[in-house]
Amino acid sequence: MSNKTGVLLISHGSRLGYGRQVIEDLAKMYRKTTDYEVITAFMEISEPTIPQAVNALLKNNENIERLIVVPVFLADGMHTKRDIPKILGILSEEDSDIHEKHEHGHHHHHHHHDHELETLDFDGEIIYTSPLGADSRIVDIISDRVKNAT
Repeated sequence: MSNKTGVLLISHGSRLGYGRQVIEDLAKMYRKTTDYEVITAFMEISEPTIPQAVNALLKNNENIERLIVVPVFLADGMHTKRDIPKILGILSEEDSDIHEKHEHGHHHHHHHHDHELETLDFDGEIIYTSPLGADSRIVDIISDRVKNAT
């Protein structure tokens, strides 16, 4: 089953290069722990976009039937609840309602690329996970940062 499952790690994207390096490093570390094919993509600003990454994966491995998508964000927000599911084609009615309420609240502008119009061409199963969340393993990292700062 591992050669039929791909894992997509999604980062926010940044104009600064080290944002790309962090998600690539995480993917490289994770690849050592799994047989799944692991790819990375960015919500905005950076490339590859989500459709670009998934389409490239499918081009390289036609056996992929299942895609596990992990938003590498700490908490849920508009990107994880609305934007990413919309790009993946799995936006629920409930999340669509969140979108409507948000649009009438305040205006949130992003700089998107024109080529983000590339669509995701995948008819297999998409499993979309929660973001990282309040996990005790993250507390260990915070603890290390504080110790190193004192």
